[in-house]
Amino acid sequence: MTEGQVADQAGLRRTVLVVALANLTYFGVEFAVALAIGSVSLFADSVDFLEDASVNLLIFVALAWSARARAKVGMALALILLIPGLATLWTAWDKFLDPVAPQPLALSLTGLGALVVNLSCAFLLARYRDHRGSLTKAAFLSARNDAFANVAIIAAGAVTAFLWHSAWPDLIVGLAIAALNLDAAREVWEAAREEHRAEA
Repeated sequence: MTEGQVADQAGLRRTVLVVALANLTYFGVEFAVALAIGSVSLFADSVDFLEDASVNLLIFVALAWSARARAKVGMALALILLIPGLATLWTAWDKFLDPVAPQPLALSLTGLGALVVNLSCAFLLARYRDHRGSLTKAAFLSARNDAFANVAIIAAGAVTAFLWHSAWPDLIVGLAIAALNLDAAREVWEAAREEHRAEA
């Protein structure tokens, strides 16, 4: 490995560690607000933050491994990406049974904070998204998809406040977050398989 490659890998390790800590911190914030106001979309997004922290910590540990080992971890990460979707379906079912609208201002403000965190993480990871196959692709896709989800959460809060005071805007966004995670899982799985084939 050249001196430039060593420096690049060290930069990537620092980046994913910072991203992991940022995600873990905001998971606590968003999870607490989700429970307080009964929001499906914030609950789903908070699980996303926990999943992103796990993905980036795994990348931090696994960067020194062989490409084949990284590919196997990438396949495992694809399965991890499914967790928020399953958690969303569970919380959505509870909301169907008790369709109370969440507090819209808290929903939008928490979504705005999440957007700031995710855009910052996506910006940090963008230069590394093709650096080491499926692992860094997993991290970048998670941050990117979460930023889209956060915009939808902010919009759901505005719709609930001004147009349709109902549990449905929050529910719809929560289910859309689940769909984003399914698509991200598929992309990561495909990237991991390509990485595995390249080393076969």
